[in-house]
Amino acid sequence: MEHSSLYHVVFCVVGIMVLKEVNGIVTKPYMDEPFHVPQAQAYCNGEWATWDPKITTPPGLYVLSVALKHLITFKCNLSVLRLTPLLTLLALPFALTRLLCYHKRLRPPGSFFTPTAEAVVLSAFPVVWFFGFLYYTDVPSALFTMTSIISATESRHWTAALLGLISCTFRQTNIVWLFYGYISSQLTFLRFRRDGVRLPDPPALAASPDDFIKIALSAPKIILDILPSSVPYFVDALLFALFVRWNGGIVLGDKTNHTPAFHVPQIYYFVAFSTIMGWPALISGKEGLRPLIHGVIARMWGSKRRSAVTLAFFFLMAFTVHRYTVHHPFLLSDNRHYTFYIWRRIFMLHPVMPYLLIPGYLACGWAWFLRVGTDQTLSQALLLPVCVLPVLLPTPLLEPRYFLIPYLLLRAQVADVPGWGVALEAAWYTIINAVTMWVFLYCEREGEIRFMW
Repeated sequence: MEHSSLYHVVFCVVGIMVLKEVNGIVTKPYMDEPFHVPQAQAYCNGEWATWDPKITTPPGLYVLSVALKHLITFKCNLSVLRLTPLLTLLALPFALTRLLCYHKRLRPPGSFFTPTAEAVVLSAFPVVWFFGFLYYTDVPSALFTMTSIISATESRHWTAALLGLISCTFRQTNIVWLFYGYISSQLTFLRFRRDGVRLPDPPALAASPDDFIKIALSAPKIILDILPSSVPYFVDALLFALFVRWNGGIVLGDKTNHTPAFHVPQIYYFVAFSTIMGWPALISGKEGLRPLIHGVIARMWGSKRRSAVTLAFFFLMAFTVHRYTVHHPFLLSDNRHYTFYIWRRIFMLHPVMPYLLIPGYLACGWAWFLRVGTDQTLSQALLLPVCVLPVLLPTPLLEPRYFLIPYLLLRAQVADVPGWGVALEAAWYTIINAVTMWVFLYCEREGEIRFMW
């Protein structure tokens, strides 16, 4: 644990140094900051009735900054406001330590402020890391979401509900992750309870179609046992429903550019993105890369039945790519994001290109299932994909920030990453972080254009 604490100290020192460099070079609000910064400054000045109608998320970020202002007495200028997401970034390893221990079925460290090395590395996940230095909602959103889920898994349900409600003030879709935490906690409770009906929840890789029937048949027998602990979450659900009704939808402010759409390929993009970012965790299983590849091939083509199912999925996915791909105006016009170039140089390279990627999407999906299923049960392995659907399907814009929380939760379920795998993951994240931050800071183009996620 001493070495883990040292890693966290290095993480904090590097974070502070990077923020100092960002503040020294990017001296004006950039990208979405021109919306967030004035709103926070209005709150700092006590102008609580002021609201920019172009802002689409609730005011959790600004309220947090005001709270920090009163706690440590700072001015609400751009440089200091950027300290808010950085502080939440530096606190993230503490929360992820608890989450990793939960999936590993290990007792967490005695002190909450003792992060593991793996949690520190996961906190350096490139999208989390990058937005820890800009005045954005994403990192505080992730921190409160993770602490809510952890509280739920520790059966502190009222605390979980409160933290989950706070997380929704940073990003509305966090209501889904609130229920993810609750359901995950109840799956564990029902699986290991000492009295009453247990949930028939086999290891994911050993499960068969019959197990889905057994789980469904057991639901009526266990529903009454989990109702008492569900009360705090349904209070949150009621409050959220009242907000949606009052607001006329989930999105605040500028609804014209954030209209929900049925964007099925967004799920495929997430799987591909997770594989590119998380390949060290994927290949670091006990038996290595080759068995993983053989396992994916066996799942896709191991028998006539599997081959037929795979071909059916190919046709279904091709239909969804054709029918439900969304070419968002921001994605087509805003050349300050990497996704602009990925879209133009890969997806728009040729009309057939999006369809050629389909086998890769499916193979990546199976690879993650095999890795997660090594240590997780069937219901736990399927819970995250089910919760990802309502979060990503309605989002019309290809935006890596939307993948942030789902990726952290997915990666945390890979419970058997050895030390060398964590080290490889750290090296991979470090390379990406160094390149993206160097490009952002030192490769400014005409018109003060900076490239970013």
